[in-house]
Amino acid sequence: MSSRRNFLQTAMGLGVGVFSSARAFASAQSEHHHMHTNRGMQVVPGKRNGSRATHPVLVETPDLAELPWRMEGGVKEFHLVAEPVKQELVPGKVANLWGFNGSAPGPTIQVNQGDRVRIVVDNHLPEPFSMHWHGFEIPHNMDGAPGTSQDPIKPGGRFIYEFTLHQEGTYFYHSHLAMQEMIGMLGAFIMHPKQPYAPGVDRDFVILLQEYAILPSNQTPNSMNMEFNWLTFNGKTGPATTPLVVRLGDRVRIRMINLGMDHHPIHLHGHTFVVTGSEGGRQPKTTWAPGNTVLVGVAQARDVEFVANNPGDWMLHCHLPHHMMNQMSSTVGPLTRRPGMPMGVSMENGMGMLDGTPGVPLGDDYGPSLGRGIGVGSTNDQPTTNGPLSQPRAKEDIPSMQGEQMPGMQHGEEELPENANQIPGFPQDAFMEGPMMAMDKMVEKPENYGLRPGWSGFMQGMMTFVRVLTPDMYDKIMAMRAQKPADRQMPMMEHPHHGG
Repeated sequence: MSSRRNFLQTAMGLGVGVFSSARAFASAQSEHHHMHTNRGMQVVPGKRNGSRATHPVLVETPDLAELPWRMEGGVKEFHLVAEPVKQELVPGKVANLWGFNGSAPGPTIQVNQGDRVRIVVDNHLPEPFSMHWHGFEIPHNMDGAPGTSQDPIKPGGRFIYEFTLHQEGTYFYHSHLAMQEMIGMLGAFIMHPKQPYAPGVDRDFVILLQEYAILPSNQTPNSMNMEFNWLTFNGKTGPATTPLVVRLGDRVRIRMINLGMDHHPIHLHGHTFVVTGSEGGRQPKTTWAPGNTVLVGVAQARDVEFVANNPGDWMLHCHLPHHMMNQMSSTVGPLTRRPGMPMGVSMENGMGMLDGTPGVPLGDDYGPSLGRGIGVGSTNDQPTTNGPLSQPRAKEDIPSMQGEQMPGMQHGEEELPENANQIPGFPQDAFMEGPMMAMDKMVEKPENYGLRPGWSGFMQGMMTFVRVLTPDMYDKIMAMRAQKPADRQMPMMEHPHHGG
């Protein structure tokens, strides 16, 4: 019992050592590139001097780290730690998740086809788990299915996976215990081909899709829920997602990986792409067809490629309407504004979600449902809105709303008509209410430089940008990215939008 009680404290101490060793592993990266030059294939950042056909590029996973490694006897050795993490989904909203090496999703692993790899996995969770290598053709005893190919890794325990990789493409790793998957335990595993794909690309990105059900005033997801109100790209939700920045004329690959309960039709504005790969690897060119939306199903990966020939800040997002917002549940707005609102007897009831029971959501056991109740017999289902009932009331209440009057937010009350709240269906979004909740300054980063003022008020849920920039603007942003954060000069709100 004593070791059980002290486990998490010990695990946190071990985590410090893990990150220290990770920094030591990082020095091996340059050695790694040199060694691969001698073997006839080198993984390098993209160039614009005709190298597309000869050099694959390193993938970028915005908002997530790349996992370092070191060479041990001809084997690439990686170190993953399964552990609880606190993940800031968007400014002001921190979630208690489980992930790897301090983030959920975990860091991206990159290897080359033919590599022998060793992954040392430590369990710093309070319960057993095992790691599955999704789609890998490896020996059965390395597959990671608990009770089938191995015993689960006990809390405080370690398992060492080792295998040779003959495949290439977009793969991923994850816990093989279902509820652990639902609380964040996923990471990308990219296998670069021995022979570069044709056509080659200048930029290569990874986006991991996840979703969580988190009640208001809570931080821990309900991993058993069937409805989700926080939808994320790489552990962030709009507007905190980091845009994919490319130069006008670049050929771009975006690899999308989905591990959740919902399928996601991912749509790109302004460009036509082709689907070139799946969780099984590269697809034959005869299967490529033009499109601008690709369905990324549960436990699937999809690679799309396109030439960024249309300048602008183009949205990339899931096109399911409820996935284009945060806190899509009906009671969140009132609960964040008025104390004492009753909640229902279950998560679904309290969030105003349908559960198939006859007569719902009109029953007394439901929380407020934004006017879904009918007549005088509706008690808890009283008519209400997500926001203030009038513009004068908004001006009076907003400054005193805890956590909502933050530096960098732009409120757009003056742009709304005085009778806006008399229109059925207004307002629609609870957590992010259009321009009233813009937070440009709070999500300021080099990749956002030059976006229109107030842009963040309209970016919610599974949303990000593909920014196709002219060479001068691209170079400016890359130069800012190279600076230390303390040295950056980003007059975000004063800078004119780069598109005019």
